[in-house]
Amino acid sequence: MGVVGVLRSSAYDFVMSLLAILLIVAGVLAALGVVAAVVLAFRRQTPAIGGRLEPMEPPRSKAPKVERNDTSSDTALVDTASDIGEESAESGAVGEVLTPVAPSFRDRLRRARGTFSGTFASIRGRSAITEEVWEDLEEALIRADVGIGPATELLTAVRARVKSAGITSPSELLEEVKSEMITRLVAPIDLRFSAESPTIWLMVGVNGVGKTTTIGKLGHRLVGEGKTVVMAAGDTFRAAAAEQLAMWGERCGATVIRGAEGGDPSSVIFDAVAHAGSAGADVVLADTAGRLHTKSNLMEELRKVRRVADKGVGSVTEVLLVLDATTGQNGLTQAREFAEAADLTGVVLTKLDGSAKGGIVFAIQSSLGIPVKLVGLGEHAEDLVPFDAEQFVEALFAEED
Repeated sequence: MGVVGVLRSSAYDFVMSLLAILLIVAGVLAALGVVAAVVLAFRRQTPAIGGRLEPMEPPRSKAPKVERNDTSSDTALVDTASDIGEESAESGAVGEVLTPVAPSFRDRLRRARGTFSGTFASIRGRSAITEEVWEDLEEALIRADVGIGPATELLTAVRARVKSAGITSPSELLEEVKSEMITRLVAPIDLRFSAESPTIWLMVGVNGVGKTTTIGKLGHRLVGEGKTVVMAAGDTFRAAAAEQLAMWGERCGATVIRGAEGGDPSSVIFDAVAHAGSAGADVVLADTAGRLHTKSNLMEELRKVRRVADKGVGSVTEVLLVLDATTGQNGLTQAREFAEAADLTGVVLTKLDGSAKGGIVFAIQSSLGIPVKLVGLGEHAEDLVPFDAEQFVEALFAEED
């Protein structure tokens, strides 16, 4: 190889070495860029020195103390703690300890009102009551899940009143509709107490509608009225139900009777009633299983629970069906099934503040003659309130600010 060849080989080696070095430097710079970006992102999410780092999750409450109950080998008595309100509430399970503030139907029923507001505004802006007005009213009622039958009956009654009174103004027509709705919804809503303690209230319904939470909120209300309360964790097929009820009992100062997971619900409720009788408690709030309402075994189980609850001291004065207002007409199907099995005395309508289908209230009372006694208008314990027909209808007809 000549001198020229040697020089060419050396130059080639030099260029390749230089390229390798440049590639290594580029790789190092890219890695440093990634590290810098991670550090910057971390510093943005970390409070400054001396700042307060908030916990990612609220602290869990202390586990309730459990003792064996003498009345049954598989039933335990949960003693409630006296330091109610010292710990933060579990999200979605227990209402916060707040100064009680009665929720407003008008403020909480914005979604339900939205189903009617457009139609009502359009009718108020018209000059006469035409057939189109009646059709728009019927469509709005059906859209809100009042149901075809109840909507037709309601408007037929209003037509007769409008004709006999000679009403020609669309605004006056809406007042007549409002009046008729209130008349059809007014029903006895008082929760009845037994002449002999304890009073027993059974909660029935499918899973997920809020039975356990309703018991907790009712217990909170009753304890606030000075009554002693025993809660029966009769939904033994859902593991979380007993723990959730124990948490509510601890918060509001009620005693909770619970059994083994998968045990006999009737046995748990029998033991709860027996304990309430011996302790002189005023009210037993009993949770029940909530498997699909189409299963005949669940309905038979509910009949058994009712028979057993009535065997001991006191008596069952309320069997309340808990329904999720957001399910609409499906809630009416559930109500029919449970009415046949449990001799219902009333309905608790939960999540009414989050539903656009408030018309289910009319469907239940018109089709089954079962009064809505309580409604849930929010997450806190104080948001479970007695149903007020006039406030409910006024909230649906209220004009937006």
